[in-house]
This record gives sequence, C-alpha cells and structure tokens, in this order.
Amino acid sequence: MACTPRATASDTARPVHVRESVVLQHPKLAIVAAGGPAPGINSVIGAATIHARLRNVEVLGIEQGFQWLMTGDTSHVMPLTIETASRVHCQGGSCIGTSRANPTKRPEHLRTVLDALERLGVGMLVTIGGDDTAFTANMLAREARGALRVVHVPKTIDNDLDLPHDVWTFGYQTARAVGVDIVHNLMVDAETTGRWYFVVAMGRKAGHLALGIGKAAGAALTIIPEEFRGRPVRLEAIVDILVGAIIKRLAGGRGDGVALLAEGLAEIVPPDDIAELATAERDAHGHVRLDEISFGDVCKARVRERLAEYGIRSTIVSKNIGYELRCADPIPFDMEYTRDLGYCAAKYVIEGGSDALISIQQGSFKPVHFDDVMDSRTGRMRVRMVDVDGDRYRIASAYMLRLKREDFDDPLALQRLAGVANTTPERFRAQLGYLVEHDSVSSKAAPPLATSRKP
Repeated sequence: MACTPRATASDTARPVHVRESVVLQHPKLAIVAAGGPAPGINSVIGAATIHARLRNVEVLGIEQGFQWLMTGDTSHVMPLTIETASRVHCQGGSCIGTSRANPTKRPEHLRTVLDALERLGVGMLVTIGGDDTAFTANMLAREARGALRVVHVPKTIDNDLDLPHDVWTFGYQTARAVGVDIVHNLMVDAETTGRWYFVVAMGRKAGHLALGIGKAAGAALTIIPEEFRGRPVRLEAIVDILVGAIIKRLAGGRGDGVALLAEGLAEIVPPDDIAELATAERDAHGHVRLDEISFGDVCKARVRERLAEYGIRSTIVSKNIGYELRCADPIPFDMEYTRDLGYCAAKYVIEGGSDALISIQQGSFKPVHFDDVMDSRTGRMRVRMVDVDGDRYRIASAYMLRLKREDFDDPLALQRLAGVANTTPERFRAQLGYLVEHDSVSSKAAPPLATSRKP
C-alpha cells in the first residue's frame, strides 16, 4: 500500500501539508492514545512502531494520553521496539494506556505539552483517538507552527467521525461483533423467561453502534437519536415507542423481546424529563457521563408505569453495554485495518506529512487535512450521523417491531392491539396514534414527534 497522497476528482483544493525538505531538529516519533479505549489501538501502535524502527526512527510511547505531559512530566514514557510491539496487534486495550486529559482547555497546557515533547526529542507525533483527540492534535499542530509534525488516527467504537459512510472507524466492527453476542444471549434469556431487556449501547451523538448491533442480532427494535431528525424529543415519546412495541408483541402472542437504545437519546431529551441530567458528572471535555444517567432504568420505570395504565404487567430488565466492548481483542477485520492505519501514519509523518487525519478509502491511503474535517461552528471534528433516509436504515426499520401506520389503518389489527391494551380502538388511536403521524423513515421533512399524547 503506497502511503502517499492520492489525488482524486473529489479532493478539496486544500493541500495536505508535506514537509519532505525539512530536516527535523528532533527526530523521534511519539505515539499517544487518548479518549476511551477501542479494539485495535495496540495494532496501530504496533504497526507504526515496526515501520518507524525499520526506518531507524526511535519511537516513544506516551503513557496515559496527555495526562502527564500536561504537567510537564516526561517520566511516564516507554521506548517502543519491534520486539515489544510485534504481537500487540492481537490484544485489546492499550499497551501505553489512555486518558481523557484535555490540554486544550488552557493555552498553557498546550505549550507545556509541546515543551515536554521537545525535551524528549520528539519531532513527530501520532495521536490515536476520537473527535476530541483530533481537535487536540489540530491545536498542537497549530501551536507548534511546523516544529512538530502531527497526524491523527481516528478511533471510536461509536463510528461517528466524519469519514465517508462506507469507511468505518476502527474498533466499531469488533465492538459490534461482541455486542451482537451479548444481545443474542439476552434474546434467548428473554424468550426463555418471558421478559424484556432494554439494552443501552454506547454512542454519545450517533446511533451507529446501537443500530449495528440491533440490526445484526435481529433485536425487536432499536431507537436512535437520528430518527428524531436532530430535534429534541420528550421522554414520553420514547417510552410510548417501547410501550407500543410491547403491546404489539403481546398481540402476536409473545411477551418477550430485546430493545436497543442509543445512549445519545439522553442528550436530546429535555433535562426536565430526566432529573439525573442536572447533576450528572462531566468528563474533561465537558461531556455528560451518560453511563451515570441510568437511561435504561429511567425508561424501564416509565414504561412499567405506562403499561400499568393499560392493565399490563411485564418484567423488564435494563442493561448497559459499552465497557464490555471497548477493550475486546480486535476481530481480524480491525486487526488488518488498524495495521494499515498504523503503517500509513508512521510512513506519512516520517516522510514529511503533517496536519492530517489518516484514512483508508476504497483500499488506498488518503490523508485528510485537519481543517477539512472540523466543524466551523464548533471548532470540533464533525460528527457523522446515521443516514435515516438511506437503505441501510430503511431495511433495519422494516424489520423492527414497533407500531406502524398500517397497524392503525387495518381495523382488525387495531382491534387486536386495543384488546391487549384493555381499551377501545378509538382510545388506543388517540393515545398512541401520534407515533405514526409523521413517519421519519418515509419523509425527509418530517416534524418531530408530538410532545404529549391525547388523554
């Protein structure tokens, strides 16, 4: 694989920085992993190290992200060699650790990081991380003003970084595979015991992981933020979608199921609907720690209350999956993919490349300039959302067990649903019919779900 910029008709006019003629004052290469873990980090580290050492470039692994460099501490560094890195690609986790320490919050922290790298003799930096780490890499490159070459390898199990839709972020495929195994087991347990599971999957902004797991596993339904088209939605509407699915399942003769919920749903629900949002802890980048919201428990409690109004009792168990996925050993797809990324990152930066995100598109290496993936409004890397108008989502939605327009248009189907809910068809339509008034799958201009049901 040739790791040189590949010109295509779709390339932007902005050139990716290449400084082949510049002789670095500090010839060492450093590798930093930051943010949450993802399967394949070690593979990037291993491949980058091996290529650099074969080029006689010394490699340093910076421990625990930017945590120590921000304080000027250069003692938490390990030399990386071919011998120590040659088999790490099979392992989950990060052999150099990771952290969410954020040096961009204060300008002096950025300068301290650059000073620490200079004292270590580092002139090239490979960062591995998500959108926050990409932002940090961009800021370090700007602050260094050419004295430090910086490239970024995009990593997240959320699959939500701004790459073409057929280009996965590394770690996603492994996380999905492990998640599918977990959900398969829960589906068997649900059928065996006659209960429902509400499974909350990681995905702060986008629902790629929840949808990928739910679709592959054949879960009863998956709810993601994108289906509400970027607009706030009342918790009541999410609860009613789940209630409708349970009633529809009962009308079909079964009282069990598994529903996938993207954790990012908690961010589009008004804070007044979830009391825990007001006091939730935030990480170093200012993000709410969604794992502490217990969104699944909130939904479980509200759904049980709503079902009780219909005289229905159902056993519901909530479960979060995310931490079980992040440090899994990578599957072969991610092992190969991340070795390609690590090789290209090291080769590109050693040969003068800088200020770029490392990507593999259509089987070829393509550097993407930092400025071309940053959102001008936020200054952060753009987020890639699930395309709810695309066939992948349409097919997933077609197989989901949730109330649909035909359930209300067919008098016999409506009668069965109302009978399960111990109410009249007219009342059932009045209370839950709003869920299908604006089909988000079939209309690009669909307004948000109604914020309240009729009495």
